Amino acid sequence: MIEIRNLTHKYRLNNNQELTAVKNLTLTINKGEFVVILGHNGSGKSTLAKHLNALLLPTEGKVLIDGMDTGDANNLWQIRQRVGMVFQNPDNQLIATTVEEDVAFGPENLGIPPEKIRQRVDEALKMVGMEEYAQKAPHLLSGGQKQRVAIAGIIAMRPQYLILDEPTAMLDPSGREEVIKTIRKLNKDEGLTIVHITHFMEEAVFAGRVIVMEGGEIVLEGKPREVFSQVSLLKKLRLDVPPITELAYLLGKDIPGFPQDIMTVEEMVVALCP
Repeated sequence: MIEIRNLTHKYRLNNNQELTAVKNLTLTINKGEFVVILGHNGSGKSTLAKHLNALLLPTEGKVLIDGMDTGDANNLWQIRQRVGMVFQNPDNQLIATTVEEDVAFGPENLGIPPEKIRQRVDEALKMVGMEEYAQKAPHLLSGGQKQRVAIAGIIAMRPQYLILDEPTAMLDPSGREEVIKTIRKLNKDEGLTIVHITHFMEEAVFAGRVIVMEGGEIVLEGKPREVFSQVSLLKKLRLDVPPITELAYLLGKDIPGFPQDIMTVEEMVVALCP
């Protein structure tokens, strides 16, 4: 379980002033959950993500990973083994000359025996659907494929929590779809706890819980259907909603009683042709 208790984080600026990026935030994430955190640039979501494996430490409050305080330096090794992070640019996480060597890098640094590393690399590549590319050079892969290899490199270290900080921000629609399918598979089939940070609303449709941040605070939280039905509020927060949900919102203005929580084309068809 991840427990965030009254977390505040302040950055010190060049002019010696402070910028508060996260304000008195409290949140619990249970094992096995798939949580998506939404917000526009500057909302505090990436700052929050970096607290989950102690890349940043709280200015005030606490972050506990399975009861271990990130503020205690004695806990850092265990915390970073339990919490894996994937960032925006996969090129920053790919360092080897072949895909399998790259995935093996993390386990090697953990001191895993060679025969177990081989097993972990094979399993991780299979989980993300990249086993056929084991001998390929990472720089020859597409953006989506690179990100899947980056995820495999984290999976090979057997974390219990996977934090993805806008992993699709630099990808085209095809690459984004590849990565989202991989994330969903890891959560559903492997039981991995997922915390996915993004500003793409459609990536949150299949999450178990959606959290919307603004100004370093949680302003909206619930299941995707509940959150996306708040179209007016989301627009005030400068966030788009999935196109099909916005269409339902617009139709609801002219058709009394038209459902406002539609999230898929299939649901729209049923609503229009009962």
